[in-house]
Amino acid sequence: MTPDPLFDFTDKIVLVTGGSRGLGYEMVKAFAARGAHVIVASRKLDNCKKVADEIRALGRRALAFAAHVGKWAECDALIEASYAEFGRVDILINNAGMSPACPSHEMPESLFDSVVNLNFKGPFRLASQIGYRMNQGDGGSIINISSTGALMALPQVIPYGSAKAALNAMTVSLSREYAPKVRVNTISPGAFKTDIAKAWDQEASESMPVALGRIGYPPEIVTAALMLASPASSYTTGALLRVDGGQR
Repeated sequence: MTPDPLFDFTDKIVLVTGGSRGLGYEMVKAFAARGAHVIVASRKLDNCKKVADEIRALGRRALAFAAHVGKWAECDALIEASYAEFGRVDILINNAGMSPACPSHEMPESLFDSVVNLNFKGPFRLASQIGYRMNQGDGGSIINISSTGALMALPQVIPYGSAKAALNAMTVSLSREYAPKVRVNTISPGAFKTDIAKAWDQEASESMPVALGRIGYPPEIVTAALMLASPASSYTTGALLRVDGGQR
């Protein structure tokens, strides 16, 4: 692919958590197709290695790294490995997350902690540590992947929605803390037809209560990520971009 000048990421270093499947995988492929070298992080190393091999087949460099980003020690190990391999991170995409449904009154503390750790605690650690390094260097872009669950009432996933709301607030605060060299923005996806959606009612998922009337497809997240990461968006920071089909 010959990148459009507005979306040329030649030799940029992109770190994507949850990058081995779903929306993260689509973003990994999109950045690599436009010249970037990619760090693919998720819990399962074999899955990361498969994606890294795909990226290398495009002529890019890739690092596969297994990390549970809900744990700060593993976040720190991911950061150190990334900087040891590439010397810098230009773009961080905090994409890893989970949203298990559970009646609020039955929520065990361990599950509550797991949800909050993965959706907020870990992204905070990665964004704060990498953002600081970006600010000490040549700058960069951080994109936090949130959810419509942070903007509307969703029963039985309250810890998830609350953690994503905290992620939205974190975006705004970090965009001020590391300005002007580091831009920090949020993408707020709606329902997308990833592997998670296989457990949903398929007929219902094709007819969603949104303006466009349907579920989103993973490639449709790509342009939002490319836009926010691109230097062409140099005046956009602290923003929340909804990619939800027109959620009512």
